[in-house]
Amino acid sequence: MTAPRNIIVAPSILAGDFGNFARDARRVEQGGGDWLHCDVMDGHFVPNITFGPDTIAAFRKATKLPLDVHLMIERPDQYVGRFIDAGADHLIVHLEAQHDVAKTLQHIRTRGKRAGLAINPDTSAEKALPFLGQIDELLVMTVHPGFGGQAFLPEMLPKIRALRSAAPNLPMIVDGGINPETGRQCVEAGANILVAGNSLFRHRTLNLADAIMELRKHALDQD
Repeated sequence: MTAPRNIIVAPSILAGDFGNFARDARRVEQGGGDWLHCDVMDGHFVPNITFGPDTIAAFRKATKLPLDVHLMIERPDQYVGRFIDAGADHLIVHLEAQHDVAKTLQHIRTRGKRAGLAINPDTSAEKALPFLGQIDELLVMTVHPGFGGQAFLPEMLPKIRALRSAAPNLPMIVDGGINPETGRQCVEAGANILVAGNSLFRHRTLNLADAIMELRKHALDQD
């Protein structure tokens, strides 16, 4: 089943310059990005540590784009409030983390923010089905979470198709190894929000606007 035609490009700031995050957040906005995707890692849920609420607050000052905050942390229920206070517009929590998923999603929505659910490559589509009516966006990991720059897992495409069939109108994000080619494959399978890091920030032209335009164009150029 094909996704809606309104493709959203959400550059992942994790692939930006750690010494110039504010500059890169502004570059995403000026370059035509739709959202700023922020990967929060705690060193427990995934084997890496990135940034916390103070960094999200700095992004909030740097850009007017929606902050799409992906919590790859063990106890998202204990931190969603702090990230909302810092300026997050969307909070995505993992199905696999240690929390009452439904309760955490409800908390996010009660605060007036978009609630998202993420599932890892080893998690079946069926396990997400009970929560589809409680979320505003669904994120399908197309790499194993924890590090940027990994190769796209094509075996995730059937999962995307299955979830699109189950939720025809739900915004669906793909995250991991997304470039013009894999982005197009994901859109054909049913995704409509593309998170991309290295393919944008390390584009051959070194021009973020060109990279975002190329990704969007290829995603929409379907047979």
